[in-house]
Amino acid sequence: MMTYEEARAFIDDTARYGAVLGLTSVTELVRRLGNPQDKLKFVHIAGTNGKGSTLAYISTILKEAGYRVGRYISPTIFDYRERIQVNEEYITKEGLARLTAQVQEACRQMVQDGFSHPTTFEVETALAFLWFREMNCDIVVLECGMGGLTDATNVVKTTLVSVFAEIGMDHMGFLGNTVQEIARIKGGIIKPETLAVSTVQRPEVRKVLEDICLAQHTEFREVRKEELKDIRYGFENQKFSYRTMKDLKPVLAGSWQIENAALAVETVLALADCGFAVSEEQIRKGLAKTVWPGRFMVVDRRPLFVVDGAHNRDAADRLLETVRLYFPDKRKIMIAGVLADKEYDYVMSLLTPLAARVITVMTPDNPRALPAEELAEDIRNYNENVEAAESLSDAVRRARAYAGEDDLILAFGSLSYLGELIRQVRMMK
Repeated sequence: MMTYEEARAFIDDTARYGAVLGLTSVTELVRRLGNPQDKLKFVHIAGTNGKGSTLAYISTILKEAGYRVGRYISPTIFDYRERIQVNEEYITKEGLARLTAQVQEACRQMVQDGFSHPTTFEVETALAFLWFREMNCDIVVLECGMGGLTDATNVVKTTLVSVFAEIGMDHMGFLGNTVQEIARIKGGIIKPETLAVSTVQRPEVRKVLEDICLAQHTEFREVRKEELKDIRYGFENQKFSYRTMKDLKPVLAGSWQIENAALAVETVLALADCGFAVSEEQIRKGLAKTVWPGRFMVVDRRPLFVVDGAHNRDAADRLLETVRLYFPDKRKIMIAGVLADKEYDYVMSLLTPLAARVITVMTPDNPRALPAEELAEDIRNYNENVEAAESLSDAVRRARAYAGEDDLILAFGSLSYLGELIRQVRMMK
C-alpha cells in the first residue's frame, strides 16, 4: 500500500516531464482509469485574473445550496492537498495515496506501451477526477491550469457552464502574443450547445468569445455592467446590487472582487437553467462566507499586513487601483517575490514607486524563482530604497522594523511564496 509520502514523492518526481500543452497524454491516462470525469458535471473556469476567487464564490454558493461540490485549484497556498477539495475539505492523505497508486500504475503502463509519461498537472488532474467521482460530487468547479483549449482540464466533455474571468496578457510564450490569441486558447473550453458566462471583457476579447459560442451553438451570457449598481468599496465592507438583488456583500477584499462576485452570481443563475436551483438567500450567504487565501488577504493588524498574488500586468493594475482606493495616505512597506518567467518588470514599475521601502525575497523551493538580488536590481530603477532579504522570515522582520503601527506592509508577487510568508507572519506575532 502506497503511503502519503510515497505518493507525494511520485508526484514531485513527475516535474521532470515539464509542462506539456495538449490532450493526447491526459486523454490516454484518464481512459486507462475508466474516464472518471465522464461521470461528473462541471463548471469550467478560464481567465487570466480572478478565476480562483470566482471559483471560490461559485463553489461556496453551491455548497450553501446543499450540493456536494468538488473544487480543483492551482496553485495552492497552505497545503498540497488544497488543490483537490469537496465542500471545502481537502482530499484525505489516505485517499490521495490510494488513488495515486492507481495513477502511477496507469502511467507505468502508458510508458511501457510507448506513450509519454504524463506531466505533474496531468497526474493531479486525473487524481482529482478519481476523488470527485468517489465522493459522488453533484458538481465540480474546475479551474484551468494554463490557457484552456490545450489545458489538461479540457479533457472534460460534460461541462454545463464555461466561465471566463478577466482575460489579459499572461503566459505569452505558451498561449500567444496578442490578447485575441490568448482569448481563442482560453475560449477552447466552450462546449457545443451549452452555456458560457463571462465577466465584462475588453471588446476584442468579447468578440473572440462570442464568435466561438456562435460556432458551437452555445449561448453567451455576460455580467451586465449596467445592472451592477450601488457599488460601495471598502477594505472590509463592500457591497453592490446586481439585477434584482440588493446589497450583496462579498466578503473578499479588493476592488476587483465586485466584478468577480457578479460573475459568480451570473454563473449560478445560468446553472439554475441546468437544474441546479439556488435561492437569493443562498447566494447572499455564499458571497458572505467565501474564503480565498492569498488574494488581498489581511494576515496581521498592527501594522496592517496584507498579501496579494499580483504577478502579471492586469493583476498589478488592479492591485494598484485597490491600494490607492483603500490606503491613499498610509505609508507603505513592500515585500516582493516573483518567478523569473513572469512580466515582473511592469509589476514592479507600477507598484514599488509607492513604497517607502521595498524588501525582495526569493521564492523558496521553486526552480523558476528569481533571486532576491536580481529583483532588487530591477526595482532600483523605480525605487532606490530597496534591499534583498536572506529569507522570508528575514523579510518579515525587516518589514516590521521599518513599519510604524499605522503603516501598511504589502507583500505581493508570486502566489507560490505567499503561503510560507503567511506562516512566518503568524509564527512571529
